[in-house]
Amino acid sequence: MSEYLPAFLSTDGLLLGTIVPFLFVLMIVVFVHEMGHYLVGRWCGIGVKAFAVGFGPELIGFNDRRGTRWKLCAIPLGGYVKFVGDMNVTSSPEGGEAERLSATERKVAFHTQPVWKRAATVFAGPLFNFLLTIAVFTVLFTAYGRYVMEPTVAEVRAESPAAKAGIQPGDRFVSVDGRQVETFSDVQRLVSGRGGDPIAFVMMRDGKEVSVTAVPELMEQQDALGNKVKVAVIGVVNNEELGQPRLITYGPGGAFVQAVTETGQIIARTGQFLKRFVFGREDKCQLGGPVKIADMAGKAAKLGFGWLVQLVALLSVGIGFLNLLPIPPLDGGHLAFYAVEAVIRRPVSERAMEAVYRVGMILVLAFMGFVFWNDLFGC
Repeated sequence: MSEYLPAFLSTDGLLLGTIVPFLFVLMIVVFVHEMGHYLVGRWCGIGVKAFAVGFGPELIGFNDRRGTRWKLCAIPLGGYVKFVGDMNVTSSPEGGEAERLSATERKVAFHTQPVWKRAATVFAGPLFNFLLTIAVFTVLFTAYGRYVMEPTVAEVRAESPAAKAGIQPGDRFVSVDGRQVETFSDVQRLVSGRGGDPIAFVMMRDGKEVSVTAVPELMEQQDALGNKVKVAVIGVVNNEELGQPRLITYGPGGAFVQAVTETGQIIARTGQFLKRFVFGREDKCQLGGPVKIADMAGKAAKLGFGWLVQLVALLSVGIGFLNLLPIPPLDGGHLAFYAVEAVIRRPVSERAMEAVYRVGMILVLAFMGFVFWNDLFGC
């Protein structure tokens, strides 16, 4: 056994090379998400019984002066905030819990609060995930700036969608699908998730605008972490001579604005991917679960702490987006019920909520099983 310990404990081993970076990334994202629920819930006057990172048996914990139990649990694949009222997954008191609450507890119980307070508390989790991403990007843009290249074509691959559309070397992209572009990365961003879709391009050629239509094709590439990914391309290449790479630097205010823009673009691309995935137009191997995240965390850690922090930002915005899907028991499912309650001016019946939650739970478990299968056997 002793001969395996150096490999296990080295920075290239399983523990320090993969498990520790994975836990670092996941726990930060989970902690920030649950802290959003906690802080806004407290601001709304809701009592909190427990704040947990992880599930299952408690490893360590303590009680604060407000009576909240803060704890770290054995299974580090999520977390939760438990409010006064001992809620079940439908945000209702379990069994006779409502009758057992004292008058003081009833005032601060989650289920007795106005619908806007409950909605704000639930929405705060995903919101804090987005804010974490914005904060990380703001720091990175302030510290390092952003390299950009002019959206100019240096080379067109033979028989590529661009060649078939009539795009020529020396052309400069003006707009992609009606959206103005300023950098070559803008073009890549607008094309990468549109495999098989006809896209209208406006090119500047010899001082005149030329309109063409190209259908991007999927091509397997390696991302910065060495993962194989399929992205849509039209087959054009930029270079230093025509691209004129330059570094854009930002003050804190400008970095914040760019960080908000970048986060918004990631959210839009995530929504676009899931929509196309549902209709069978995306590669199923692009979705992964804990095993894939752990592998990415290990690779990012080897490249440096900055890469690990970027992974935190990307995972955080993804977790925030997924939690807003209107599927119980996700946060978006709660928000959907609160929206109905606000319209009809009364809570949705317990029977209807439980029926919908059963269906939602099946969907969530099926999705989790799918990504686990992808992680272990499918891809």
